[in-house]
Amino acid sequence: MIRLLIADDQALVRGALAALLGLEPDLEVVAEVGRGDEVVSAVAEHRPDVAMLDVDMPGLDGISAAAALREAAPQCRVLMVTTFGRPGYLRRAMQAGAAGFVVKDTPARQLADAVRRVAAGLRVVDPALAAESLTAGESPLTERETDVLRAAAGGGTIANIARELFLSEGTVRNYLSSAIGKTGASTRAEAARIAEENGWLI
Repeated sequence: MIRLLIADDQALVRGALAALLGLEPDLEVVAEVGRGDEVVSAVAEHRPDVAMLDVDMPGLDGISAAAALREAAPQCRVLMVTTFGRPGYLRRAMQAGAAGFVVKDTPARQLADAVRRVAAGLRVVDPALAAESLTAGESPLTERETDVLRAAAGGGTIANIARELFLSEGTVRNYLSSAIGKTGASTRAEAARIAEENGWLI
C-alpha cells in the first residue's frame, strides 16, 4: 500500500484528488493539507511515501515545501501537481528535489500511475512540459530582479515597490530596467507577464 499526502489550497480540488486516488486498491490517502507550511509537520505525523504538492499555495509554495521535505523527510518522495505547466516551475521543482511533475488535467489513471512510479523511485515528468523546459532555459533574472519584478506584477508604483523591498527608488528603476532588457520586453508589465508565463516569479 502506498501512503499518500495531498497538499492543495483549493478544498474542492484536494477532495477530488483524494477521492479519485483513494479508489485505487494500492493507494491510501493518509493526510490532506491546504497550506504549504503545513506539509513538513503533516509528513512527520502521517509518514506518507509520496507527497503530492500543488505549486501555488499560501504559507509556503510547493517548490519551497519540496525543498523543506528533502531536508526534513528525504524518504518521502515528492510529486508536483499543478494547474500551471510552466517550464521555470518544472526546472525549479526538480532542483528542489521533486521526483515528478504533472499538470492537473492529467487523467486519473495516469496520475495514479505517476504516484506509483514516484513511489518506486522513478522520475515522472509531463513530456510536453519537459520539451518546453529544454527550449525555455533557466531564468536570466537575478534574485533581486525577480523580487522587484514580482512586486511590479501587482501594479505597484516605483515608490511602493521601493518601500516594500526596502530599496531606493533609483535601485528599483535599475532592477526593472535590467529585467525588461533580459526578458526582451518593452515595459515592466510585459516583463512581468513574460517572467510569469515562464514560471520565473514564484
